[in-house]
Amino acid sequence: MRLDKYLKVSRLIKRRTVANEACDGGRVTVNGAPAKASREVKAGDVIEIRFGERSTRVEVMSVAETVSKADAVAMYREI
Repeated sequence: MRLDKYLKVSRLIKRRTVANEACDGGRVTVNGAPAKASREVKAGDVIEIRFGERSTRVEVMSVAETVSKADAVAMYREI
């Protein structure tokens, strides 16, 4: 699954366009390397998102095309 779509489906970022802009701005890294929005994400990857002073690191637990809001939290684990 594309990184920008994963960020939206898992609800780490509210909108896919915002996720795309964050990737283009260099605020998202996957496994320590800057990532483009089109990068493929798989289980076990570590994603770090930086917005201003706040930084969030998560490990991808599962990848699914669609999930409910309640199940979205199960897609990742905060580090």
